[in-house]
Amino acid sequence: MSFTKFALAAAAFMATATAANASVITVNPSNIGQSYTVNYDGFADGSVIAGLTGQATFTLTGVSGNSYNFNYSVTNTSAAPIDASRISIFGFDTDPNITGATSTGLFSRTATNSNVPSGFGRVDVCFKGAGGPNCSGGGGVGVQMGDTATGTLTLNFSSLPSELTLSNFFVRYQSIEGAHAPTSAIGRGTPGGSTSSGGTTSTGGTTSTGGHPIPAPAGLWLFAAGLAGLGWRFGRRKA
Repeated sequence: MSFTKFALAAAAFMATATAANASVITVNPSNIGQSYTVNYDGFADGSVIAGLTGQATFTLTGVSGNSYNFNYSVTNTSAAPIDASRISIFGFDTDPNITGATSTGLFSRTATNSNVPSGFGRVDVCFKGAGGPNCSGGGGVGVQMGDTATGTLTLNFSSLPSELTLSNFFVRYQSIEGAHAPTSAIGRGTPGGSTSSGGTTSTGGTTSTGGHPIPAPAGLWLFAAGLAGLGWRFGRRKA
């Protein structure tokens, strides 16, 4: 394989790896004080629902015993053409698997290893304010449009993991009105920027996993272009 082709193939692989890594948040005890933002869309019947959005922030506040402790904030950022909506549940998968969880604030009830409706599938843990022992209904409690709910989360493990990965983020919307949308839907979460305890925010298209920025795909293609240029010069010299 020529140097140029190798450079382009390597860049394509790196861009693919970045897209995969961007869907998770990985933390360890050295990340105490770090905050991570997750942005949610609105999704039902195989289509994205315009205007149905949410955002959550998770801050690692401590590690004690066999537990990781977080502060959370959940904001319903839905807007026109949506007239009303309520975020009733949020949750995610964990690696390693948790043995249990507790929470405070509006979302003070937890459910583990439960199915999420609308074809989303089963998740390791979810948090809600009311309803039965599952991840399907919020019992009329939740965050209305323009509002924010805050509280704490504690994730328990059989033994303290050296690092924790969160993935498969979701919220459940209920009481939806407007835009000819169904009355309930799921929001799929994508991690965004992060903020350290020192107040430094990652920007410019980077995603923080464990406090270490991942280059945006555009940066990777610039890197590939540089490699390709070196390959061209190398070919000329060889000729």
